[in-house]
Amino acid sequence: MAAEELPDLTGMSVDSQSGGGMPPLLQMKNVSKHFGGVAALTDVDFSLRAGEIHGLVGENGAGKSTTMKIIAGVHTDYEGEMRIQDKPVRFRSARDALAAGIGMVHQELSIVSELTVAENVFLGSQPLNSLGLVDWPHMNAQARKLLTDFGLDIDPTRRMGSLPVGLQQLVELARVLFSGARIIILDEPTSALSPPEVARLFAVLRRIRADGCGIVFISHFLDDVLEISDAVTIFRNGRKVITEKAAALTKDDVIAHMIGRGSKDMHMGESAVLSGDSAKPVVLSARHVGDGKLLQDVSIDLRGGEITGVYGFMGCGQIELARALFGKGHMKHGAVTLDGKPLKLRSTASARARGIAFVPENRSMMLFRTEPVFKNMTIAILETFHRLLLRPDRERHTASAHIADLQIKARGPDMALGALSGGNQQKVALAKWLTRLPRVLILSEPTRGMDVGAKEDVIRIVKSLRDRGVAVLVLSTEPETILTLADRVTVLRKGFVTKQFDHGTVYKADLLAAA
Repeated sequence: MAAEELPDLTGMSVDSQSGGGMPPLLQMKNVSKHFGGVAALTDVDFSLRAGEIHGLVGENGAGKSTTMKIIAGVHTDYEGEMRIQDKPVRFRSARDALAAGIGMVHQELSIVSELTVAENVFLGSQPLNSLGLVDWPHMNAQARKLLTDFGLDIDPTRRMGSLPVGLQQLVELARVLFSGARIIILDEPTSALSPPEVARLFAVLRRIRADGCGIVFISHFLDDVLEISDAVTIFRNGRKVITEKAAALTKDDVIAHMIGRGSKDMHMGESAVLSGDSAKPVVLSARHVGDGKLLQDVSIDLRGGEITGVYGFMGCGQIELARALFGKGHMKHGAVTLDGKPLKLRSTASARARGIAFVPENRSMMLFRTEPVFKNMTIAILETFHRLLLRPDRERHTASAHIADLQIKARGPDMALGALSGGNQQKVALAKWLTRLPRVLILSEPTRGMDVGAKEDVIRIVKSLRDRGVAVLVLSTEPETILTLADRVTVLRKGFVTKQFDHGTVYKADLLAAA
């Protein structure tokens, strides 16, 4: 359907669209989507009504994002039918979806931090005067009015990057509404917000709902979903499991539908018997650390010869904790000790000098794709190979041994790192710490995006490091990864510790409930 033929959703109200047997704003019937030979969605039905906030939940890979990208015109090749105001549509692009009144606020905001608030609100559609120039007074006045209608007292001439994340998100939401969107998709909107910012966002969403918009609220934070939503749809393995009124669901109900079984009926990788040993020495201890932003108040002990898992959803403070313990992030408060002595980390170099190693969630941050494998393995420990003269022969010998031991699929140590798969690149990232063992190894999302075989290899490597006495910290948003690796588990939610497990059987449902 061409953009000019799309249904016009502007000017609608709750009275005109809800009740009275009127059709939904949006309806999907028997929608399926494949990527290659893999089914991402299978026969999904979904509907959204005017004046409704509809929560959408499911584990990673359940099909939520694929569904929303179809609605937003990102994925155009799919089976099934989509209707807007009971008229069939088939978007050819995201531009078509926008023309049909569909807007999406992504988890990664698309603001331009150096521009003003008003410029961000009117991005790409600034009002012009008779000379064809931007009408700054009119634009600022209109932006102020729109923000005031949201209940926001923000100077429209203020630089966008100077606002806290919560206000940036509301400004982006205002921009979506200004575009004429009446169907609004919010992807993890509360993941980076403080409780007061969440309350302000919810107040805005309720105003938008009262104006007749339909809102899809996607989140891993189940308490937030149940608080703000009128209805909730749950996805599992690419299928819709259930749609129910939010008031009729508890958090435990939602978790049971998400994982497809009771907490005592788990498959391998979805439960674990923890074996935390308090007799093992505490190597690194953090007490009440926080950065004043996402990381609020976390206390945790890392013991030699143990893997401590930290689980939580995106925005829980995991990444900030890892960076703080490696000297990459500023700690506003709290204290850290190493072997019982105060530890002040002013840089990553000082962390490495004290025996702390870090493999971040983004491998590209620490690997050099155009360089050979051996250089990537030895760069952190060059002083062990070189005194006055370079000794690449020794580097190659050490790298060759690691390639064999770790079963890295590379033709040899001189092969360019970028030619390796993601799983093999992760093995290279770990191999650099095998030559000279660190005291503490921090791993952020160590198995993300890998096939089963690569995951098993990485898990084996991490456990071998633990067995050699390293204190390992694994941080992941994947509960299966935590349950497979950890001897003890700490759960974070929005910067705070909500639960710690160190012995007995812990289930995936336990982690989801605590997060």
